Amino acid sequence: MQSPPKIFIRFFRWYCNDHLSDAVLGDLLELYQRRRKFYSKRKADLLFLWNVLVFLQPFAIKRKSSPQNNIAMFENYLKITWRTMTRQKMYTGIKIGGFAIGLATCILIFLFIRNEMSYDQQYAHKNIYRLFNEWRGESVGHWTSFPANIHTILKKDYAEVEKAGRLIPFKWFNAGSNLLRRDDKVDNTYEEGFGYADNELLDILEIPMVYGNRATALVKPMSIVLSKKMADKYFPNEDPIGKILILNEDKTKPFEIGGVMEDFPPNSHLHFEFLITLTNVEFWQGEQTSWCCWNYNAYVKLRPDTDISAFQNKLTSMKDTYLLTHLEKNGDQSLEDEKAHHFFGVQRVEDIYLSWDDMGDDHADLRYIYLFGGIAVFILLLACINFVNLSTAKSANRAKEVGLRKVVGSFRSYLVRQFLTESLMYSFVSFALALLLVVLAMPFFNSLAAKQLSIPWMMWWFIPTLLGAAIVVGVVAGIYPAFYLSAFKPVDVLKGSVSRGLKSSGMRSAMVIFQFTTSIILIIGTFVIYKQMDFIMNTKLGFNKDQVIMIQGANTLNERLEEFKDELKQLADVENATCNNYLPVAGTNRDNNGFWKEGKTKIEKPVYGQHWAVDPDYISTLGMKLVAGRDFDKKLKSDTASLIINQKMAKEMGFKNPVGERMGNWRMYTVIGVVEDFHFDDMRQEIRPICFRLSKGGNIVSVKVKSKNIAGAIESVNKVWNKFMPHQPFRYTFMDESYARMYDQVDRMGKIFASFAALAILVACLGLFALSAFVVEQRSKEISIRLVMGASVKSIFRLLTQNFVQLVLVSFIIAAPLAWYMMRKWLEDYKYKITITWDVFVIAGTVSVLIALVTISYQAITAALANPAHRLRAE
Repeated sequence: MQSPPKIFIRFFRWYCNDHLSDAVLGDLLELYQRRRKFYSKRKADLLFLWNVLVFLQPFAIKRKSSPQNNIAMFENYLKITWRTMTRQKMYTGIKIGGFAIGLATCILIFLFIRNEMSYDQQYAHKNIYRLFNEWRGESVGHWTSFPANIHTILKKDYAEVEKAGRLIPFKWFNAGSNLLRRDDKVDNTYEEGFGYADNELLDILEIPMVYGNRATALVKPMSIVLSKKMADKYFPNEDPIGKILILNEDKTKPFEIGGVMEDFPPNSHLHFEFLITLTNVEFWQGEQTSWCCWNYNAYVKLRPDTDISAFQNKLTSMKDTYLLTHLEKNGDQSLEDEKAHHFFGVQRVEDIYLSWDDMGDDHADLRYIYLFGGIAVFILLLACINFVNLSTAKSANRAKEVGLRKVVGSFRSYLVRQFLTESLMYSFVSFALALLLVVLAMPFFNSLAAKQLSIPWMMWWFIPTLLGAAIVVGVVAGIYPAFYLSAFKPVDVLKGSVSRGLKSSGMRSAMVIFQFTTSIILIIGTFVIYKQMDFIMNTKLGFNKDQVIMIQGANTLNERLEEFKDELKQLADVENATCNNYLPVAGTNRDNNGFWKEGKTKIEKPVYGQHWAVDPDYISTLGMKLVAGRDFDKKLKSDTASLIINQKMAKEMGFKNPVGERMGNWRMYTVIGVVEDFHFDDMRQEIRPICFRLSKGGNIVSVKVKSKNIAGAIESVNKVWNKFMPHQPFRYTFMDESYARMYDQVDRMGKIFASFAALAILVACLGLFALSAFVVEQRSKEISIRLVMGASVKSIFRLLTQNFVQLVLVSFIIAAPLAWYMMRKWLEDYKYKITITWDVFVIAGTVSVLIALVTISYQAITAALANPAHRLRAE
């Protein structure tokens, strides 16, 4: 059947009054078909257009409703919505509850992502950058340390640099943590958050000052700047400028307070409580005038008109002029590698937190940000699907209402408005409940994510954004049910031919499958993360981290350190003790060096590895296994020129029989032993070469406890500490806890992931519960007849549950390969990892089916046990 051009029909519907539109258009189309029998299509189309234009008269044109009518109609919509909500309390509760959980999850994730994306946004000047190194070889690496004279070179050689300053943010000399006291006090307090900085850094980073002048606060040698929090702690209600602080009981180096700075904001990549001046500081002889001793971060403030790409290209000259010249002068074999692979660059301060994870910064993982953003969207979709499913499933109950309204003259557009109003009302109520849930859940979420998030009530954009989001979500969730319900024809309703229940329920089945596919992916992901973390915590590490107490601040014992350690070893609960700064857990020192075999020159390629200074008790205290040779012996003076290496170092050096071999860096050592490889980085990295040299002293005394009475052992150790250091706090941690801190971020993200997975499952189960209740309601007569005819409770239960179980199984078939692929990609970050085995999928599938069965069992069992006479009484 041919029809006139659609544009003519649309024009007619656009201007014609709704109560005339359908009847007149039907007559015109009928007339058009008769004309087509006698005229060409072109002539029939023109005659149709002529009829449309002729009918364009005042009586036929749409008229806008009066404001009073609109208000009255809106009030009517609200009344109907309220009655519907109160009449169907269970469905209303599930719709609102699912919506609220989905929205609350979205709000929490939005606040989390907003916090992650807001780091270092406080700077008024946007041309603040940090220099970094990039190695572009077989693998790509980044680091931020530069030689001591980097700031001088930048200011001298580059006109684009307005200011340049250095920072030592990592634990080095007195950076990191220290014992601290006022010079007029006796007792020390342990404080963290120390760093070294040039005075120019205060201005580059626009650090606001509470006391003192930013231009001079760190100019004087031996000056220090405190945070406001520390100033209030040590000098309450005082101006601390000019006061003296003593670090680590070193009275020969008193620090004078030059200023008090505002506390760093929580969303900053820097967090310092104390900044010590770098004026006249030289950690290594000659470092200020040579290209060596890469211990400094460099920040620059560039001029506003600087072309960043051009400036980065110009940094190549710094490599040529200083780095390569230095290497060539010293005959270093790495000259060609450095020339080909080593590059300098700058990154905006605002980008540091979201940049590479190999630069030692506190940083965000963009993958988790994208992942959680995706989870938020999916959970909200699950909530919207619940609304759509329940609205369309209950369509039979609303069919008579729609039919009667159309019979008495209501137009489809009015019905669409009514159902959208209903959806929006659900959305607004759900948003109010979601905000309450967010307020209640915020402390738990902050603890889980290690954040200090809060609801930004006072931000001008927050409430309007929520209202806008409520409208969008309400319209998105309600648009399909509105058009679906309003499309019922009065004749079909009166004939009773409107589809009931889950007949023609393909769309609802697809939505249930989508919900459970998402939930099962999250379940499998949670299991894989849990298994990987369990593997990390319980795998063989090559050392024993259990029952080892790490006592901090031992460097202040000075010459009494060995005496203190010997007295500890006399305690009944103590097996052994060692003192050094290098341990295979988070928060301790690392020292990377290049090593050569004896007879090789520095022109040849070195083996790079860690070089740790340890005492004779180190290997035995940490339970490392010697696979060749012997341990250090403090009675043998020759052991100060000896090394113990790991198996990886022996392999890299090419030693077949390592014991007795000679190797070194700036001096030669004799290898006296080989330890089994052990993990001193996290599991993302492959075990690297390492060697131990004999030394004394350090900041950490590690005590191996041999009894199960840990509390008693700590008390005994504390007494010994107080005997030696009565004015210093006794600080300790457990080695297994320090090891676990290497995976804090992964552990936090795993717990957040599991929480969101639980919420997604809850939302999906709410929808499944409501749908199962509806199925029972719609099939109540069928169930009653089956029971009368002798059907068993078991058969009724199977009848009501099998369709839902089948949908969950289909969901599992879809979810399993998707989850396997995604989690395999996640595990690629780890050099040492689990294999995703079949049991993960079996457990996830079983859990999913059990959850579905438990969800629908109540409705199914209730229906199967009900008295059929009650349902058939009215028949």
